[in-house]
This record gives sequence, structure tokens and C-alpha cells, in this order.
Amino acid sequence: MRHFSLFCRFFFGTFWFYASFSHGSGFRHSTILDPHGKYHLKWRFDRRTITFEIEVETRGYVGFGLSPNGAMALSDIVIGGVTDGRPYLQDYFADAKRKVQRDVQQNYRLEYGRENNTHTVLAFSRDLLTCDTNDKDITESTVRVIWAYHSEDVGPSGPVYHGVNRGRKSMRLLDPGSKPNITSGTDFFNLQSLNVPVPYKDTTYWCQMFKIQKVQQKHHVTRIEPLIQRGHENLVHHILLYQCDSNLNESELDASHECYHPNMPDSFLTCETIVFAWAIGGEGFTYPPHVGLSIGTAIDPVYVLMEVHYDNPALQQGVVDSSGLRLFYTPELRQYDAGVIETGVWVSLYHMLPPGMQEYVSEGHCTRECLQESLGQEMPSGVRVFAVLMHAHLAGRAIRTRHFREQEELQPLSHDEEFDFNFQEFQLLKEERLLLPGDNLITECKYTTKGRQNMTWGGLTTRDEMCLSYLLYYPRVNLARCESLPEINGQLKFIGVKEIQVPVTTWPFMIKSPKKYSNLSFTEAMDKYRWSKKRGKSFNEMVLQLPINVRCSRWGQEEWSIQGTLVSPPEVKSEVKPPSMVCRSASEPHSGGVLLFTLCLTYSVVQACFSL
Repeated sequence: MRHFSLFCRFFFGTFWFYASFSHGSGFRHSTILDPHGKYHLKWRFDRRTITFEIEVETRGYVGFGLSPNGAMALSDIVIGGVTDGRPYLQDYFADAKRKVQRDVQQNYRLEYGRENNTHTVLAFSRDLLTCDTNDKDITESTVRVIWAYHSEDVGPSGPVYHGVNRGRKSMRLLDPGSKPNITSGTDFFNLQSLNVPVPYKDTTYWCQMFKIQKVQQKHHVTRIEPLIQRGHENLVHHILLYQCDSNLNESELDASHECYHPNMPDSFLTCETIVFAWAIGGEGFTYPPHVGLSIGTAIDPVYVLMEVHYDNPALQQGVVDSSGLRLFYTPELRQYDAGVIETGVWVSLYHMLPPGMQEYVSEGHCTRECLQESLGQEMPSGVRVFAVLMHAHLAGRAIRTRHFREQEELQPLSHDEEFDFNFQEFQLLKEERLLLPGDNLITECKYTTKGRQNMTWGGLTTRDEMCLSYLLYYPRVNLARCESLPEINGQLKFIGVKEIQVPVTTWPFMIKSPKKYSNLSFTEAMDKYRWSKKRGKSFNEMVLQLPINVRCSRWGQEEWSIQGTLVSPPEVKSEVKPPSMVCRSASEPHSGGVLLFTLCLTYSVVQACFSL
């Protein structure tokens, strides 16, 4: 036993040497999870594994978890700390009643740990897929990270309740990201809110209009990154940048107001196409080396609207923020101009979701006819998509952008099976995707309206809904929107409407018969209908088969000739799911040779040493 004790000391000395060395390796991604800057997270990943490092202002235990919805129940949790100079780590899970239990299958591997007078640092890794039903798979979809810490370490009876030292954040852990690749001295301009008084409430969306930097000749924006006021890293949750009408009155410039508010300036409503999106955990977006966002020409953005989402669950008072975006630009032009195409469901009251539905599916079509006409004339060889932003509102639960060629489905352009409205950003594709004339796209959105008493309508406010995919692509062509909308007659017929009042003089238009709907607007009639889960499901199935109105518009107010026509939704012969990774059970040997064997040996020796 004495010899084994000596071995433990020798082993831990060797282990700490290795730990110090491994700590020097870089983590590409980082964020702050708590409102007070006490919980820092770093991570990196490869094709099969992910490694985290957490640094927390405590000398007790720290907890980190992955949740299906941001709550404790059914979460995958790891808890660790440092006791008497020795790091420890345990894999736990929370059951449906939020009771924390030790996982029989320990899939989190301790890499290193240390502690000083104020902070605890732990690094650990795991496979992306573990074959363990108590673990949460880590995929390209949004992940709800939960965190906690306590001043005491884990005792014999388990971790003490953390109290208020807890929280949650949504992020995309497997975002490939983009390297800054900006040379020293590159010009930039800032779009920055000045001294915004953050309201005393949980969630605020603040909008401000700006004029793009004036240049004498064409330039390319090559990178956009966040400018987050120091100390507000956890307050500013996401920033969206929209292109506005180029003919606005300049008196509206620098106007700022709460977004989606009845009293906001009318000019804000002209800002519809997303140019850029950043969300917490992101480090900015760098355009591919052969592509840039053009500024300075007659067809480029002139006015933009910046929307900042403030996340203030602690209800901090008296906070004033001056965050924004920095755009790097250069006269050294890239080979291609980047463009943005808005695809999905045309934003309209004709897009409607019945109340009380656990799941409701909407489909927005970028039709073969639209892409044939627009790309056929502008770019017969096709365009290449390199990033996608998927967009819905509060009822949204999952989105995917499906791609078809000659009625055969290709792999999805993008997908997020755990969509979170509060976390939206452009996803850089691993490989660029060619979009040809005659292809078609379907943006598929899954919603839940459980708990809502009335219809949910397509619209601009967060309680309304959208179903959109914004495609970043090159070379830029004159196609701004490629969308669809189910025709209204079939939807009205479902609830028994026989006739509407003509001529139409009001919006929403009025119903004439039957008597029970007479003199009601069509939205009031839809709300009056007695919806049930069964009727909502039948309505959904019917709407997906209805003819669709095609929206195929150029920049500004111009349209392609196919716009306004009524076509049938395409037949889908077979459905293609996103590529899946194969999980590996804990009993299988972990690849990586001596390093991973050392980690396994470390775990065994730590257990044995603790039992001495």
C-alpha cells in the first residue's frame, strides 16, 4: 500500500505536468455564461469529440449541463471541482422530477483541473454521441447550456443545492466559425448605439437606423464582428442588421426606439432583409476569401437597421449600453459580390397557426419556376450558397432548409432541430452548395402553439410568426425574395366560410356568409372557429396540399414575371434526413493512442487514490 501511495504522488506529479502542458493548447470558442462575469466557458471540437474548459469564481463545485429546453429536468450534467489539490469530475443526469442522479455510464473525461484562492478551473471532454440515453447528443443544432456553482465541494451525500448561482444560455457548440483573416490597418466603420437605457425587464429588442459608410468607389466588407460594451457580454444576446429602403428621409437617421413597438418609426417597417446576424458565443463573421459584401455602388445597401436583443433576467436597473457592430472594408475587391436571398413563407396573415397544437408544420417554397426564371436569365451556371440563417419567432421549435433537384432531394442546406428564437446567426456551410436554375427549396418550420388561445398569424412582432431562410451566396444576382404563401380560399373553406364581402375595402377583409361569420373579418372568423387538436391536425395536412402563391421579387419593388402566379406544391418522392453520426459506447476503446490511454488510466488511478 505504501508503494502504491508513492506511485500516486509520482503519477499526480506527472499528471499535473501534462495538465499544465495541455492547458496551453488553444480553445477557439469562448463566452461568459453568467450576468456577473464569474462563469467563463471555452471549448473546441473535432469530428468525434468536444473539449470544454470552465473557469468559475468559486472554490466549491461547478456544474455544467446540456438541457433539452433550458430547464433542469432531463438534463445531461457534469459536476466537478478540486479538493485538497486533486480534481474530481462526475457524470450526472436529472430525471423528469429534476432529481440529480449519478450516471452509471461515465462518459465525461477529466482532462485537468486546478484551483487558487478565488477560482476553480476544470477541463473535460466527451464524445459528441455517446450511446447513453442519459446523455444529450451534441449536434449542429442549437444547444441549451445550463450552469451552476456552489461555495462548497461535493460531499459524500452528493452536491448541495446551488441556489441562485445558476442560469442557462443557448449556443451552437459545433459552429465551424470563420477565421478573422484581417490584416493590420484594414479600414473599418462602426454601427453603434450610444447610451441606450436598457429597460427594467427580462427581454428588450432595441432598434436604430444608420447610414452605411460613404465611399468614393466600390469596396468590399470582408468581416463583421460584435462591439460589445465591456461588462455587458452577458447582457447583449444577439444583434441583427437589416437592409432598408434606399429612398428613406435622412431625418430618420440615428432614430432609435424599442423594436416591434406601436410607436416605433414607420421607416423601420421597410427594413426586412437580414444582412448580418450575431449571437452570444459568436466571434463575428468573416466572408470567404473570394467573396465580399459590396458597398459604394447604386445597388448596395444605403440605410440599415440594427436590432439589439438585451437579455436582462436579473432585472438590472440603470444600465446604459453602447454596443454595436464593426464592419471591416477594403478597396481591394474580391472575385465575387455576396448576395442575400430571402426564402420561405411570405410574411402575411395568410400564414396562420391554430391554437393548442403540440406540433404544427409550415412550408415555404422557393419554387422551381422562380429559380428557373431568375437564375436562368441572371446566372445560368447557378450560384453558390456559403451560409444560411434560419428565422422564426417564439413558437418556432425546429427549422430546416431542404434542397431539391429534378424532384430528388439532396442533403439539407441547413437544419436546427432545437431552434431558439433568442439565438439566431448565419451558419457557415462546411461546403458551398451549388443552386441551379430549376432547383427548388423548401423552408420547413415546426411550431408549438400549446397554451395559446387564439390563432397565431404571420407578421412582424415576436408573438406573430415567420418561417424564413436567408441564404448568403455568390455571385450576386437580382433576386431578393423567393417565397410562397398558401392560397386563402382553401383555408377559409375549412372553417365553413362561403362568401366574402366584395369589393374588398378593408384589411383584413370581411366575411359575408354564413351568418355566424357575417361582418367578421377573416381573422376574427378564424379565431371564432372551435379549434381542437384533431381539427388543427386536419387543417395542417390540408394547408400543406393547397396551391401556393409565388413571390419572386427583384431588388426594390420590382418583380420577376412569375410573381403572383398560383402553382401546386412540388411532389416529394422521398425525404432525406440530415447526415447522422454513429455513436460509440463507453465500452469501446477511445481513439487517440497514448494520450487517451493516459486519460483512462488517470481516471482509474484517481478513484484508487481517493479510496486510500
